[in-house]
Amino acid sequence: MTPEDKIEALVHEIYGDYARASIDAPVRDPRDARRILEEKFGLLADEKTIAITYAAFLARRPVLFEGPPGTGKTEIGEALLELWSGRRPFVLPCSENYDEYKVIGDFHPLMAMKKGFNEESFIPRPLLAAMILDTGVLIDEIRRSSEEFQNLLLDISDKRRIIVPELRRTFTARGVGFQMIFTSNPEDIAQNDLSDAFLRRVVRVRFTYPSREIEAKIIRIRSKRNPVIPPETTRAILDVISLLRRSGVQHKPGTAEAVLWARMAQEVAKLEGSNTVGLSHLAETGLSVLAKREEDEDEVREALSRVLGVRID
Repeated sequence: MTPEDKIEALVHEIYGDYARASIDAPVRDPRDARRILEEKFGLLADEKTIAITYAAFLARRPVLFEGPPGTGKTEIGEALLELWSGRRPFVLPCSENYDEYKVIGDFHPLMAMKKGFNEESFIPRPLLAAMILDTGVLIDEIRRSSEEFQNLLLDISDKRRIIVPELRRTFTARGVGFQMIFTSNPEDIAQNDLSDAFLRRVVRVRFTYPSREIEAKIIRIRSKRNPVIPPETTRAILDVISLLRRSGVQHKPGTAEAVLWARMAQEVAKLEGSNTVGLSHLAETGLSVLAKREEDEDEVREALSRVLGVRID
């Protein structure tokens, strides 16, 4: 086995099962992708967002999904990468200490001392694995990483290659399945700015809270189980969510919180032996789901009491 084959064999051994083929063939038509997103993943994405994302892939540009939390950036991005490549993508949650060794590969200390810095001691990481396996990578919360790390990712995405100097090796993407989507919440205070160089080289797709009609549909799709959530209960969920988004709470609830609240209420109703989710079940679960910070609790209580018509302890 050649040194090149050793690295690829190790990638398949470590990551092959994770990044296995998940669908019969890649889905590259935006209309088909929109339908499959809803049917298979329970996600709603407009065709324009999908078309722009796919066009960016074809133009060899990474995509930046930017918007407030809970608007589906990560879930939709991960699903689109899976549909595009036909394989499960890798998801890398960013942090300040991310560097090339954590995402490309590094060397096992004991093995390197024994056999040297070569293929025998090299441990491939997810970004290199994604390139070899020809699947996508979602870089979550890119603003939490350093500018050096951002530039590293852009260079890899632009040139579609990864250089490992210690191995005297250049790995090159063999297909178009290897693509990157970044997510970002510009209002998050625990983050860094994105450089002009970064913003010039990405295709930015803005995510916002969906319309009330779409959000109600998302709740129905993601809560297709018993006990049943009647329309009046869904309306109450959306009324509270809307109030809190306009309020002074630090954590504005997204669609993800609306869905979680609906599911939590379903579980409480089930525990109580009820076939229907009522306002009382929303009252039991609302504060725990929606109040993410202690200083937000009073405003959340007020919103719940106002809509549900009961006192929230």
